[in-house]
Amino acid sequence: MRGYSNDLAYIHDSGFTGYALGAAPGLLSLLRKNGVRSGLVVDLGCGSGRWARELNRAGYAVLGIDQSPAMIRLARRIAPRSQFATSSLLSADLPRCDAITSIGECLNYTFDRRNSRPALRELFRRTYRALRPGGVFVFDVAEPSRAPRSPERVWSEAPGWTIVVEIGGNRSRNLLRRRIVTFRRAGTSYRGGDSRTESISRRGSHRGLDGLRV
Repeated sequence: MRGYSNDLAYIHDSGFTGYALGAAPGLLSLLRKNGVRSGLVVDLGCGSGRWARELNRAGYAVLGIDQSPAMIRLARRIAPRSQFATSSLLSADLPRCDAITSIGECLNYTFDRRNSRPALRELFRRTYRALRPGGVFVFDVAEPSRAPRSPERVWSEAPGWTIVVEIGGNRSRNLLRRRIVTFRRAGTSYRGGDSRTESISRRGSHRGLDGLRV
Protein backbone atom coordinates (compact mmCIF):
# COMPACT_ATOMS: atom_id res chain seq x y z
CA MET A 1 0.00 0.00 0.00
CA ARG A 2 1.51 3.30 -1.06
CA GLY A 3 2.03 6.14 1.36
CA TYR A 4 0.78 9.67 1.07
CA SER A 5 1.21 11.02 -2.48
CA ASN A 6 2.18 14.61 -3.29
CA ASP A 7 -1.41 15.87 -3.47
CA LEU A 8 -2.64 14.00 -0.41
CA ALA A 9 0.39 15.16 1.59
CA TYR A 10 -0.29 18.76 0.53
CA ILE A 11 -3.99 18.52 1.45
CA HIS A 12 -3.23 16.86 4.78
CA ASP A 13 -0.82 19.65 5.69
CA SER A 14 -3.21 22.33 4.44
CA GLY A 15 -6.31 21.12 6.25
CA PHE A 16 -5.61 18.39 8.77
CA THR A 17 -2.74 19.36 11.06
CA GLY A 18 -5.01 20.76 13.76
CA TYR A 19 -4.71 17.70 16.01
CA ALA A 20 -0.91 17.78 16.16
CA LEU A 21 -0.77 21.55 16.57
CA GLY A 22 -3.50 21.49 19.19
CA ALA A 23 -1.66 18.79 21.12
CA ALA A 24 1.69 20.60 20.93
CA PRO A 25 1.38 22.71 24.13
CA GLY A 26 0.37 19.67 26.17
CA LEU A 27 3.12 17.56 24.62
CA LEU A 28 5.75 20.17 25.42
CA SER A 29 4.44 20.40 28.98
CA LEU A 30 4.63 16.61 29.28
CA LEU A 31 8.24 16.54 28.12
CA ARG A 32 9.25 19.29 30.53
CA LYS A 33 7.34 17.74 33.43
CA ASN A 34 9.38 14.58 32.92
CA GLY A 35 12.65 16.49 32.85
CA VAL A 36 13.16 16.50 29.09
CA ARG A 37 13.82 20.20 28.58
CA SER A 38 16.30 19.96 25.72
CA GLY A 39 18.10 17.41 23.56
CA LEU A 40 17.07 15.25 20.64
CA VAL A 41 13.46 14.21 19.99
CA VAL A 42 12.81 11.51 17.39
CA ASP A 43 9.37 11.93 15.79
CA LEU A 44 8.04 8.71 14.22
CA GLY A 45 5.50 9.39 11.47
CA CYS A 46 6.51 13.05 11.40
CA GLY A 47 4.26 13.93 8.45
CA SER A 48 4.78 17.44 7.14
CA GLY A 49 6.87 18.54 10.12
CA ARG A 50 4.43 20.80 11.96
CA TRP A 51 5.17 19.18 15.33
CA ALA A 52 8.89 19.17 14.53
CA ARG A 53 8.74 22.92 13.99
CA GLU A 54 7.06 23.43 17.36
CA LEU A 55 9.80 21.35 18.99
CA ASN A 56 12.48 23.46 17.28
CA ARG A 57 10.84 26.64 18.51
CA ALA A 58 10.93 25.22 22.05
CA GLY A 59 14.66 24.54 21.79
CA TYR A 60 14.76 20.83 20.89
CA ALA A 61 16.70 19.15 18.10
CA VAL A 62 14.51 16.85 15.97
CA LEU A 63 14.91 13.82 13.75
CA GLY A 64 11.66 13.23 11.88
CA ILE A 65 10.97 9.86 10.23
CA ASP A 66 8.16 9.14 7.78
CA GLN A 67 7.59 6.55 5.06
CA SER A 68 6.16 9.14 2.64
CA PRO A 69 8.75 10.97 0.50
CA ALA A 70 6.12 13.63 -0.23
CA MET A 71 5.65 14.30 3.49
CA ILE A 72 9.40 14.46 4.03
CA ARG A 73 9.77 17.03 1.27
CA LEU A 74 7.15 19.22 2.95
CA ALA A 75 8.74 18.71 6.37
CA ARG A 76 12.16 19.85 5.18
CA ARG A 77 10.60 23.10 4.01
CA ILE A 78 8.35 23.63 7.04
CA ALA A 79 10.91 22.70 9.71
CA PRO A 80 14.31 23.45 8.13
CA ARG A 81 16.12 23.27 11.50
CA SER A 82 15.17 19.60 11.86
CA GLN A 83 16.69 16.53 10.24
CA PHE A 84 14.47 14.08 8.36
CA ALA A 85 14.68 10.55 6.99
CA THR A 86 12.39 8.53 4.75
CA SER A 87 11.78 5.14 6.35
CA SER A 88 9.19 2.87 7.89
CA LEU A 89 9.00 3.48 11.61
CA LEU A 90 9.22 -0.29 12.06
CA SER A 91 12.72 -0.45 10.61
CA ALA A 92 14.17 3.04 11.02
CA ASP A 93 17.46 3.42 12.85
CA LEU A 94 16.79 5.12 16.17
CA PRO A 95 19.71 7.17 17.49
CA ARG A 96 20.36 7.78 21.16
CA CYS A 97 17.81 10.43 22.10
CA ASP A 98 15.98 12.13 24.94
CA ALA A 99 12.39 11.55 23.78
CA ILE A 100 10.46 9.77 21.04
CA THR A 101 7.02 10.85 19.85
CA SER A 102 4.49 9.35 17.44
CA ILE A 103 1.41 11.54 17.00
CA GLY A 104 -1.52 10.92 14.66
CA GLU A 105 -2.17 7.18 15.12
CA CYS A 106 1.00 6.32 13.19
CA LEU A 107 1.44 3.04 15.08
CA ASN A 108 -1.85 1.81 13.60
CA TYR A 109 -1.12 2.24 9.90
CA THR A 110 -0.24 -0.69 7.67
CA PHE A 111 1.68 1.13 4.93
CA ASP A 112 4.36 -1.29 6.12
CA ARG A 113 2.65 -4.68 5.92
CA ARG A 114 4.89 -5.98 8.71
CA ASN A 115 2.86 -3.97 11.22
CA SER A 116 1.68 -6.46 13.85
CA ARG A 117 1.79 -6.91 17.59
CA PRO A 118 5.20 -8.65 17.41
CA ALA A 119 6.55 -5.87 15.18
CA LEU A 120 5.30 -3.20 17.58
CA ARG A 121 6.77 -5.05 20.54
CA GLU A 122 10.13 -4.98 18.77
CA LEU A 123 9.67 -1.27 18.04
CA PHE A 124 9.03 -0.64 21.73
CA ARG A 125 12.19 -2.60 22.61
CA ARG A 126 14.22 -0.51 20.17
CA THR A 127 12.62 2.63 21.57
CA TYR A 128 13.64 1.62 25.07
CA ARG A 129 17.22 0.99 23.98
CA ALA A 130 17.40 4.34 22.15
CA LEU A 131 16.13 6.50 25.00
CA ARG A 132 18.55 7.96 27.50
CA PRO A 133 17.73 7.36 31.20
CA GLY A 134 14.66 9.41 32.05
CA GLY A 135 13.63 9.60 28.41
CA VAL A 136 9.98 9.58 27.38
CA PHE A 137 8.05 7.82 24.58
CA VAL A 138 4.76 9.60 23.83
CA PHE A 139 2.31 8.16 21.31
CA ASP A 140 -1.37 7.89 20.42
CA VAL A 141 -3.33 5.02 18.92
CA ALA A 142 -6.77 4.35 17.43
CA GLU A 143 -9.08 2.06 19.37
CA PRO A 144 -11.39 -0.60 17.86
CA SER A 145 -14.46 1.65 17.97
CA ARG A 146 -12.88 3.86 15.30
CA ALA A 147 -14.04 1.33 12.67
CA PRO A 148 -17.63 2.27 11.73
CA ARG A 149 -20.46 -0.25 12.02
CA SER A 150 -21.47 0.61 8.46
CA PRO A 151 -19.60 2.43 5.67
CA GLU A 152 -19.46 6.21 5.91
CA ARG A 153 -18.54 8.98 3.50
CA VAL A 154 -17.28 12.41 4.51
CA TRP A 155 -15.82 15.30 2.55
CA SER A 156 -13.92 18.52 3.16
CA GLU A 157 -12.87 21.38 0.95
CA ALA A 158 -10.79 24.54 1.01
CA PRO A 159 -9.59 26.93 -1.68
CA GLY A 160 -7.64 24.83 -4.14
CA TRP A 161 -8.68 21.34 -3.03
CA THR A 162 -11.50 18.94 -2.17
CA ILE A 163 -11.23 15.57 -0.47
CA VAL A 164 -13.79 12.75 -0.20
CA VAL A 165 -13.17 9.92 2.26
CA GLU A 166 -15.02 6.59 2.29
CA ILE A 167 -14.58 4.94 5.68
CA GLY A 168 -15.16 1.26 6.30
CA GLY A 169 -13.53 -1.65 8.00
CA ASN A 170 -14.04 -4.86 9.87
CA ARG A 171 -14.62 -4.60 13.60
CA SER A 172 -14.14 -8.32 14.16
CA ARG A 173 -10.63 -7.99 12.68
CA ASN A 174 -9.95 -4.55 14.20
CA LEU A 175 -9.44 -3.03 10.75
CA LEU A 176 -10.17 0.53 9.69
CA ARG A 177 -9.99 1.25 5.97
CA ARG A 178 -10.20 4.58 4.16
CA ARG A 179 -10.47 5.30 0.47
CA ILE A 180 -9.38 8.89 -0.08
CA VAL A 181 -10.24 10.69 -3.32
CA THR A 182 -8.51 14.04 -3.80
CA PHE A 183 -9.02 16.93 -6.18
CA ARG A 184 -6.31 19.60 -6.22
CA ARG A 185 -6.24 22.67 -8.38
CA ALA A 186 -3.59 22.54 -11.12
CA GLY A 187 -3.72 25.75 -13.12
CA THR A 188 -7.24 26.24 -14.42
CA SER A 189 -8.36 22.65 -13.79
CA TYR A 190 -8.32 20.09 -11.00
CA ARG A 191 -6.16 16.98 -10.74
CA GLY A 192 -7.73 13.87 -9.22
CA GLY A 193 -6.11 11.23 -7.05
CA ASP A 194 -7.21 8.01 -5.35
CA SER A 195 -5.47 6.60 -2.25
CA ARG A 196 -6.22 3.87 0.25
CA THR A 197 -5.10 3.48 3.85
CA GLU A 198 -5.56 0.67 6.34
CA SER A 199 -5.11 0.81 10.09
CA ILE A 200 -5.09 -1.88 12.76
CA SER A 201 -6.90 -0.70 15.87
CA ARG A 202 -5.48 -1.75 19.23
CA ARG A 203 -7.68 -3.26 21.92
CA GLY A 204 -7.44 -1.85 25.40
CA SER A 205 -6.29 1.53 24.13
CA HIS A 206 -7.89 4.91 23.66
CA ARG A 207 -7.54 7.74 21.20
CA GLY A 208 -5.40 9.99 23.31
CA LEU A 209 -1.83 10.41 24.35
CA ASP A 210 -0.10 7.52 26.06
CA GLY A 211 3.41 7.61 27.39
CA LEU A 212 6.17 5.41 28.66
CA ARG A 213 9.10 6.68 30.68
CA VAL A 214 12.49 4.95 30.80
